[in-house]
Amino acid sequence: MSSHQDDLDRGERFTFGKNWKAFLEVLNEKRITSAQNSLREMLGVERLDGVSFLDIGSGSGLFSLAAHRLGASVHSFDFDPQSVATTVELRRRFGSNPENWIIEEGSILDDNYLSNLGQFDIVYSWGVLHHTGSMWQAIENSIARVAPGGKLFIALYNDQGMRSRAWHEVKKLYCRNALGRYVVSALFFPLFAFSGLLQDIGRRKNPLQRYTEYYSKRGMSLYHDWVDWLGGFPYETCTPQAATEFCEKKGLTARKKKTTDTLGCNEYLFIKQATDI
Repeated sequence: MSSHQDDLDRGERFTFGKNWKAFLEVLNEKRITSAQNSLREMLGVERLDGVSFLDIGSGSGLFSLAAHRLGASVHSFDFDPQSVATTVELRRRFGSNPENWIIEEGSILDDNYLSNLGQFDIVYSWGVLHHTGSMWQAIENSIARVAPGGKLFIALYNDQGMRSRAWHEVKKLYCRNALGRYVVSALFFPLFAFSGLLQDIGRRKNPLQRYTEYYSKRGMSLYHDWVDWLGGFPYETCTPQAATEFCEKKGLTARKKKTTDTLGCNEYLFIKQATDI
């Protein structure tokens, strides 16, 4: 398995950690509360007291923090060293009990690292596994981290056929070099803003609400999500049917889904059988 820096040097990986470090500067209590609420909603719980929670690809650390504040014992890891540093800084600023929250650098594709983790009541990975370069192996390795009777909460990019293939090339261009980043950003940032404006006008909505209220979904930032979308590489997709069938063959039962008709993420909540198969 190549190192994070090797991937960057070859132009085959987006600097996720750099983007999440910038996001940390706009993080506030409103965003944290929104993240907690979205986690509660999908998991169907009010609290996570006494629950072990594994965050695969912690990014900014926002949802590790959400689980931490809901009472879970949290273990976060990320392949990107800057994401790890950002999660550590977020814990310093907002965490109340650092002893109950472990943060490490690691990869969901590294068997040696995973062998020492054990299993967890909840395994969480939102918008991460499709950026590993080996999505199906990453999903399988995530399933192995779920304790019997535990939950797997993942989000994966929706497969839109040729549209997804086209975006694969856009993201690849973005990550290739500085010129690629400039070209893609110069083209798509105005396009995103203008298309959003037209949609809001057509719906008779205040266009500013798109930016000021975006945090209410999951606590995220529209601008930083745009950057993540344009540069997010490696990039893989799958249909809800393919994801569900794969996980069910590994001994999981689909409990809840949130699907989209767009290029965004489908969310899945699975329950692992009480005994391993």
